[in-house]
Amino acid sequence: MTEQTNTPVIDPFADREAEKYDNPIPSREFILEHLEELQKPTRLGPLAKSLGIDEDDEERFEALSRRLKAMLRDGQLIKNRRGAFGLLQKMDLIKGSVTGHPDGFGFVASDQVERDLLLSSHEMHKVLHGDEVIVSIIGEDRRGRQEAAIVEVTRRANEEIVGRIHFEQDLAWVHPNNNRITQDVFIPADGLLGATEGQIVRVSIMMHPSHRHGPVGKIVEVLGDYMAPGMEIDTAIQTFNIPNKWSEALLTELEAIPSELTEQDYADRKDLRSLPLVTIDGEDSKDFDDAVFAKRRKNGWRLVVAIADVSHYVKPGTELDKEAFERGNSVYFPQRVIPMLPEKLSNDLCSLNPHVDRVCMVCDMSISEEGQLERSQFYQAVMNSKARLTYNQVHQMVNDSTSALRDEFAPVVAAVDNLYELYQVLHAARAKRGALEFDTVETRIVFDGERKIDKIVPVVRNQAHRLIEECMLMANVAAARYLKWHKLPIVYRVHEPPKAEKLTKLRGFLKDFGLALDGGDEPTAQDFDKVLQAAQGLPSEHLIKTIMLRTMNQAVYQPENKGHFGLNFEHYAHFTSPIRRYPDLLIHRAIRQAWLKQGEQGFAYNEEDMTRMGRHCSDTERRADEATRDAVTFLKCEFLSHRLGEEYDAVISSVTNFGMFVELDPLYIEGLVHVTELGEDYFHFDAVRHCLKGERTGKVYRIGDRVKVQVAQVVLDTRKIDLRLISGTEEEQATSDAIKQPEESTVDANEAAPESVEAEQGEVKKKRRSRSRSRPNNRKRRSRAKAKHD
Repeated sequence: MTEQTNTPVIDPFADREAEKYDNPIPSREFILEHLEELQKPTRLGPLAKSLGIDEDDEERFEALSRRLKAMLRDGQLIKNRRGAFGLLQKMDLIKGSVTGHPDGFGFVASDQVERDLLLSSHEMHKVLHGDEVIVSIIGEDRRGRQEAAIVEVTRRANEEIVGRIHFEQDLAWVHPNNNRITQDVFIPADGLLGATEGQIVRVSIMMHPSHRHGPVGKIVEVLGDYMAPGMEIDTAIQTFNIPNKWSEALLTELEAIPSELTEQDYADRKDLRSLPLVTIDGEDSKDFDDAVFAKRRKNGWRLVVAIADVSHYVKPGTELDKEAFERGNSVYFPQRVIPMLPEKLSNDLCSLNPHVDRVCMVCDMSISEEGQLERSQFYQAVMNSKARLTYNQVHQMVNDSTSALRDEFAPVVAAVDNLYELYQVLHAARAKRGALEFDTVETRIVFDGERKIDKIVPVVRNQAHRLIEECMLMANVAAARYLKWHKLPIVYRVHEPPKAEKLTKLRGFLKDFGLALDGGDEPTAQDFDKVLQAAQGLPSEHLIKTIMLRTMNQAVYQPENKGHFGLNFEHYAHFTSPIRRYPDLLIHRAIRQAWLKQGEQGFAYNEEDMTRMGRHCSDTERRADEATRDAVTFLKCEFLSHRLGEEYDAVISSVTNFGMFVELDPLYIEGLVHVTELGEDYFHFDAVRHCLKGERTGKVYRIGDRVKVQVAQVVLDTRKIDLRLISGTEEEQATSDAIKQPEESTVDANEAAPESVEAEQGEVKKKRRSRSRSRPNNRKRRSRAKAKHD
């Protein structure tokens, strides 16, 4: 044990601290190691002395005090009631972040535990969704989940909240738009800012919740009327804290960038302006960040993927870079985009518009006859797109030799034909590789003149979509391999294999259909693909694919390369969309660093930076998904609120212990049929077989079954659609007979609905479904809050 003397101690991180500070103190890492050696909580004075800092050295003593306070705030240390600093793990404490549940309870997610810890409704009164806390484990609930109690709140995540204001007699409160925040915010009379009943407002939190009172705030902005066109998007932007304004400093910086390419921009770049590169995107696309070209060679193919050179304009540490990192990605709402970069860059200078010179980063690849990436080179170039093509145009051109489009785009027809031929080779290689493909339906909302939903239509992916996808996959693999070889710290796009617990459940489920997942504890994507192939044509095909998709983990950005399970790639990184994704911009900077042949020396980032940035970009991706889903769900609820009593054919999309979610034909809108609507029987949830089965009648409802339902109720505030079951299909009894009772259930019958997961398929994002439930009644809590603050 280290003696408590003022003898100087050696900090292995001293050089780093000396670079940052003129009068350095021990690093955080060393303080943690030192406390470990002391083997006891220690007060400030003795701790400083043992670290070689005398109290008379006021500057260093104060600096140490501030560092310890910061470590308390960040959850690296805990301070006991005697004022002594200690290590969390020694006190059996856990640091994590709070995830609220619409039903009032919550969870704490932490790297220190395998499974999230449960917070009761009572504990959730002290915090809000997103807060960072230190907790202790106090026992288990009736379902065997570890339950925690909050010891300390280290960071409040919600300084502002967006919601709808309500009045009752002389009380006013705001009902948060985020259904993970179940506590209403009490608004004193002097904080109303003229808001009226039902308006959407932005509230500044003046007092955060505690065990004594709920949150208290004041209105800082009235956003508008609840049902105003576009309000659902404004509300989602505010609710999920999506940055959507450019700072004055950024605009000043942007103004200094020339609107046209200068002579300096052409320097040290390969000239590809004669190459028939083309962009292929959707009809309504405005930012074109990739262009492609393919040519047949003697023993294979040359594939050129040119990507907008965003890193040429957005340098590390600039205002543009800071804002792009903060946003993390562009957010695509219906008819509105919150871009990662200002329009001058995203839609102009960095967009590979047709017939204008643009700087680009090029991945030039050699592909074998079998569709394997043999070698690649990266270089900066200047290009001139020869055509702006849409997916539908390309699909028509390659499938109809008499199409007038072949005459209209005659200069690039040969290049398009080559791309299509190469796509067929790459697609065959993908199938041989065993990359997973789950057929999911994406939809597009068509609005009327008042910006209300006119109809919801499916987005049909054709061969042109897949053509571009395969080209982008090759470029992403080439970038990851290139930077792995150069040993530079980067963020890979990592999709880990399914967890052991989910594999066990999946195998139990597949057993009833005579199917088996090979591969033991570590099945490969090919093993999963074999099951998908075996399920084709079966009546239960949709069910099997849905459950296998939900077994997958979400893909994340991280510096540790663990491959991409779903695509079955050993190396994979995002390189092809730097206009709309910050990780791609980081990859471009790393490639440019590799050209300099300096390795990590002089590179702007280390692995610790990449860990932090990867986590942030994963979070902003989830934030964008949640925000767009919230806005779309509101629009769908509003659309259906005018159709109460109407009947629809539907398909069961998810089954839970409290009912089943069904998707309405042909609206692609999901609602809940509560278990009490299923008939005069006791229905039990089988989480292994993903079904509800009647105890007396034997009726079974499971994913993929077709039913007829009636719209019973729509609650806009909670994005909740309640449906009434009119009838099941004639297949109900046959389905019932096909379901066996398990000899021994492998999961708790009361387990909640399967969590939404992402199985990334190239550049195509899979939509996740919203699960909304009503909030608990807060009226008593509001009355207590008013009494306390009066």
